[in-house]
Amino acid sequence: MERIIMHIDVNNAFLSWSAVLMLKDGYKYDIRNSYAVIGGDEASRRGIVLAKSMPAKKRGVVTGETLYSARKKCPALKSYPPNYNFYKKMSDSMFALIKKYTPDVEQMSIDECFLDYTPVKHLYGDERQFAYRLKKEIYDTLGFTVNIGIANNKLCAKMASDFSKPYKVHTLYKNEVQDKMWPLQVDELFGIGKKTAIKLHNLNINTIYDLAHADDKKLYKYFKNMAIDMVRAANGIGSDFVNPVADDPKGIGNETTLDHNISSKKELYGYLLALSENVTLRLRKQEKYAYVVVVTLKDKFFKRRSHQKKLVNATNITEEIYNTAKEILDEMDTDDGIRLIGVRLDNLVESSNHQTSLFENLDTREDNKSLEKTVDNIKEKYGFKAIKKASLVHKQVGNKYLNK
Repeated sequence: MERIIMHIDVNNAFLSWSAVLMLKDGYKYDIRNSYAVIGGDEASRRGIVLAKSMPAKKRGVVTGETLYSARKKCPALKSYPPNYNFYKKMSDSMFALIKKYTPDVEQMSIDECFLDYTPVKHLYGDERQFAYRLKKEIYDTLGFTVNIGIANNKLCAKMASDFSKPYKVHTLYKNEVQDKMWPLQVDELFGIGKKTAIKLHNLNINTIYDLAHADDKKLYKYFKNMAIDMVRAANGIGSDFVNPVADDPKGIGNETTLDHNISSKKELYGYLLALSENVTLRLRKQEKYAYVVVVTLKDKFFKRRSHQKKLVNATNITEEIYNTAKEILDEMDTDDGIRLIGVRLDNLVESSNHQTSLFENLDTREDNKSLEKTVDNIKEKYGFKAIKKASLVHKQVGNKYLNK
């Protein structure tokens, strides 16, 4: 039986949630029907459009642009400040409502999630009818609208939920990829950033169809390991594994919000190393080893995504965790600017039966393990900042990577 995956995405989340709060407080009209945006502080780097109404969108206002630029397109535009505490309440209420039906919910950001409908289809019936009932229940109960995409994997479910908005249900099953997805511009393929799209257009790859039929070996010199993943995605191939990470207490993770949006992967490496040192220190304190390394990013549009890699050998050595995290980051798109980065270790075990390779230097690995113990003892005695990797000395990361 094919898996049935849903992607649930709030329409213009911050603006919709602000509208709900304002109406509750007696505001005379619904800002969703006016030229309105939710904008950050114009006196700081956060003076950008965080969410926009449909009327503002029709005037060319886009998420991520400066409020100054948005007002030039739409002089009647009104900007309202975000209310993150209320957004968190609305998000929690929505996910609690969804989880009434199944625990198999993977939260991707404050306003979107994946749901594995396969195990509960026998309880609730046809997936499309259920999706229509669910979006109506969210609107009737909480006062805002969502889009729901239905597919056989997460990639296609995400693509389907973006087809047309607001308050819609769309499908993109495997047998619909050719008709519904291939004609779209390659820029619209989930995971393709602006810089990557420009490179593809320069190679005369303009539609998702073009990318689906491209030779990944020829693309490798331009995109490295991303080439294979991009071609697979263009053919509608993706993971169907919904992982309710937020409900899993067995992993160890840390995240940090950055002082400024960062696109450079080399600049992000310093934060990855700091986070890797922190989580592996905690892992060694518990005398455990991790099989899975997860890297989480949140971009300037507040979209959260995670990629993971399973190791052949469970480990608690910082260098091994860090190198794996770097490999994961190298395969992720950072073009839109990253405002949060995290490292998480999952599939924890009590021991590691290390399988050696012909190319591995076991003496070096034992030296690394011994060095880790020495470094841990120094940090335990004199504090976390007493000693660190040389590559961190010039990184002004501070203690922020200790935030969860």
